[in-house]
Amino acid sequence: MEKIIAVEGLQKKFGRLEVLRNVSCGFNAGGVVSILGPNASGKTTLIKSILGMVIPDSGSVLFKGRPVLNTFDYKSYIGYMPQIGHYPDNMQIGQLFKMVMDIRRQDASDTDLLKTFRLESMYQKTMRTLSGGTLQKVSAALAFMFSPDVLILDEPSAGLDPLAAEALKEKIIAERANGKLVLITSHILSEADEISDHILYLFEGKVKFFKTLPDLKAETGEQKLSRALPRLLATTPC
Repeated sequence: MEKIIAVEGLQKKFGRLEVLRNVSCGFNAGGVVSILGPNASGKTTLIKSILGMVIPDSGSVLFKGRPVLNTFDYKSYIGYMPQIGHYPDNMQIGQLFKMVMDIRRQDASDTDLLKTFRLESMYQKTMRTLSGGTLQKVSAALAFMFSPDVLILDEPSAGLDPLAAEALKEKIIAERANGKLVLITSHILSEADEISDHILYLFEGKVKFFKTLPDLKAETGEQKLSRALPRLLATTPC
């Protein structure tokens, strides 16, 4: 099966700091991959390289078999939720959604999260008046709005209240069942345990392991990711 995203030998430095060191991995449709690792392990740089927001020093990213460098058409197949969304302060929520639809030249085809988070009743509110949690809800709704083949979610539950986080988790599971690829960076192991098919663990810019969640648990004899992960890390060479 051809990978919907293939990452081949990515290297990236910022000054003297090596952020990605020969990272190679591939992702199929119809699954949730949690990208885990300590702070400064390269998680965000990896997803931003896939998105074309960071240009690697060497290596390549292929989307459906085609290089993403110097092209942007592939981005119409991706929904992205940043860890912290930055929007024009004086723009209203409704204006933001309309602007994005105008830029993409298509209407919203998935309004589930708009309704779940009751954002339509807040369309007149300006972005600068919103709480951090509401900004996260706006970012989540935008990511899913056009029914993309791939969803890239950077710490998606950060700042969300428990009910909103649960609603987002259910939406992610539903999209996986619809054959979507979902890439998530997270520090919340219980969240990753509930929704992940694969775990990609980065450490100091390298892939330490990339395993299915059932294989990871079977190898360690543990039923919880929070217990299996430290056991596997203790036995996996750096």
